Amino acid sequence: MSSRLNYGKTFLLGFGFLGVSVLNALYNSYVPNFLESRFGLPANIIGFFMALDNIAALFIQPPVGAWSDRIRTSVGRRMPFLLIGAPVSVAAFGLIPVASILPFFVACTSSFFLAMAFWRTPVIALMPDITPSRYRSQANGVINFMGGVGGILAFLGGGALYKLNPALPFWVGSGIVLVAALLVFLFIKEPTDYQQEEKQPAMIESLRDILNDEDKSLLRILSAIFFWFLGFSAIEAFFTLYAKNHLGIAVEDGSRLLGHLSLFFVLFALPAGFIGARFGRRVTIMAGIAALGLLILGIYLSSIDALTTVVTKLPVLGEVLGISIFLMLAGIAWASININSLPMVVDMTSAARVGTFTGLYYLFSTLSAIAGPISNGSLIRLAGNNYNILMLFAPISLLAAFVMMLGVKRGEATV
Repeated sequence: MSSRLNYGKTFLLGFGFLGVSVLNALYNSYVPNFLESRFGLPANIIGFFMALDNIAALFIQPPVGAWSDRIRTSVGRRMPFLLIGAPVSVAAFGLIPVASILPFFVACTSSFFLAMAFWRTPVIALMPDITPSRYRSQANGVINFMGGVGGILAFLGGGALYKLNPALPFWVGSGIVLVAALLVFLFIKEPTDYQQEEKQPAMIESLRDILNDEDKSLLRILSAIFFWFLGFSAIEAFFTLYAKNHLGIAVEDGSRLLGHLSLFFVLFALPAGFIGARFGRRVTIMAGIAALGLLILGIYLSSIDALTTVVTKLPVLGEVLGISIFLMLAGIAWASININSLPMVVDMTSAARVGTFTGLYYLFSTLSAIAGPISNGSLIRLAGNNYNILMLFAPISLLAAFVMMLGVKRGEATV
């Protein structure tokens, strides 16, 4: 591993995360609408359906992360998962918009998220593999910058393509991921000096280690990760339906508004990494949690007229509404949280167990992603299809995350 951050290599690696972000953003934006308009499913069933990919990831991503720590192949320990998972996921993804009967639709979406779960953790684990500890916040800023670019391409470009043909965002997204996967495979060379002699514990043993940890720092940050993803899912998983049913705007315009959040996430991704390195990852994360909670609460308290009033019109972004201001600032807050969290988790272990701890990170975020759509969908149903209830639930979850972070004592950069 180099003693410095190689920005060129890190940006190339970011194409893998760009591909993941494109497909996830398109899936979250348009699959709920297909389920409602094409198959007539209610919000609580849609919420359960949107949690299925995370249920699959819960059982696949953590053990795959640990598996990728142990295997040795001629192309590395992470690349085989990319080479198998990426082609399968894009093939299934391209079929989703043309699936006109529910069983075939379920088959396509299931194949897609199973394949995505297979290659996501190993690709993300490549970042700490090739990056020294003290540069991991900055490197994660680069990776998430690329992921944010993927989100912008999906939300802004996807909205325009969707108007032309609902299938176009899926087909173009599939092409982008194939190119991204090829770039990662061709230009990222994995390190070969892993600590092969170190015993690799199973996932259950790793979880036992977390519970036996004296200061409980890892358990606390993993719990915080669960709660802040639970809060953020109020924006992500149901936002296009929130836009349509609460704000009274078109689905594609709701997707475009999410693009405003993604743009500011991208703009602040690199600064968030440097701020985390300069002032501390924990402090930066806690400031982001507090800001995000207050911003979402502001959306809940604001009137529909205030949220849908056109503030200005900008190139690329199009019409900037009142809610756009909240979402832009939320993008900055989310970057402060998201950029610095994975480096904190992987810096609580050795290089030989990076894949395992990356899997633990995704275990808790995935548990949250399962609970989020199900609980949010049920809340909407209980509130008489009042989608604004989501913006009250999220700040409560973020408050719990803030409390968990108060007790975290480890995870800052080392050497």
